[in-house]
Order: sequence, then C-alpha cells, then structure tokens
Amino acid sequence: MEQLTSSLAPPRTSTKQTAYGTSQDVAGSVTKRLSSELMTLMMSSSPGISAFPKSDANLFEWAGTIEGASATIYAGLRFKISISFPPNYPYAAPTIKFDTPCYHPNVDLTGGAICLDILQDKWSAVYSVQTILLSLQSLLGEPNNASPLNPDAARIWDKPEEFKTQLMRFYRPINEDGSL
Repeated sequence: MEQLTSSLAPPRTSTKQTAYGTSQDVAGSVTKRLSSELMTLMMSSSPGISAFPKSDANLFEWAGTIEGASATIYAGLRFKISISFPPNYPYAAPTIKFDTPCYHPNVDLTGGAICLDILQDKWSAVYSVQTILLSLQSLLGEPNNASPLNPDAARIWDKPEEFKTQLMRFYRPINEDGSL
C-alpha cells in the first residue's frame, strides 16, 4: 500500500513550511486521506455511487458516477462527474462538476457546476468522498429550488412530465467504456 500511495502522490518539489507542517507533510497526509477514502468507497455497499482516480499517477483527480435514486425523476439514469481535490484537502472542499449534461435546478447545464452547500460554505473536513456522492445523489431527487443555478429547471420542477421531457432532451447516456 505504501508503494501505491507514493506513486499516486503529486510530485514533491519543495519543503515549504505551511500552517499544517511542511508541504511534504501536507502532500503525504492528503495522499493518505485520499487512499483511505478510496478504500472505504471501494468496500462500501452504497448503491448507485462510485469514484476512482482517473490515473494511477494522480490521486488528486477522480472520475465518478452517480445513479438517480429509485422513486425519483432521475431513476435509471447515470451521470458522470469529475472530482478535483485541492492540495489542502480535507480542509478545503473538492471541486466537483457533472460531465454528463444534467438538467437540474442546482446544476449548471453547460458547465456542470453544482450548487450544494456542503461543497461551499457548509464544508467540513469530516466529509468524505462517499458523503459527497451520497449528498449529490440525494440532491437529484430533492433540489434546493430557493438557490437555483438553472432557473428554468427550478420553475418546472413541480411539473413532472414537463421536467422529465426537458431532462431527457439534454441527458446523454454513459457508454459501457465510461465515455459519453
């Protein structure tokens, strides 16, 4: 495991002192945290969510999928997401965006940005990748229409047939190889 985490760590170019220790200490602790979260996620039985590093060379860039929960308008749909972890994770939230077009009140349809409080002002270092993915899955069925990134989606949320028509107009299924 030590070899794996060493190969996944970003290159260490300096030993600059930070509030949390040297930059090498910080990179090492972030790598340990991300490795631990990856193992937890791989061992979990949470249905409809997954995420993995995009390459063996960089533990800070992940790709994931979220399936719409049953009994929601998104049931049966799978969405691809990108997760970028900052060098000071978990003290700062990762940047997450939808790669699959997602028609939703709290998702920017063109850029994939997400309006979710735990990814902004309510972030806490106790959150994990699994917590984030489950929150995003929950958000699909329970949007915050008071804070929409997509006002058109928020406006028709209470009209299920009209909403589903718009949703399917923009949705692109994920291929077997993971591409869109």
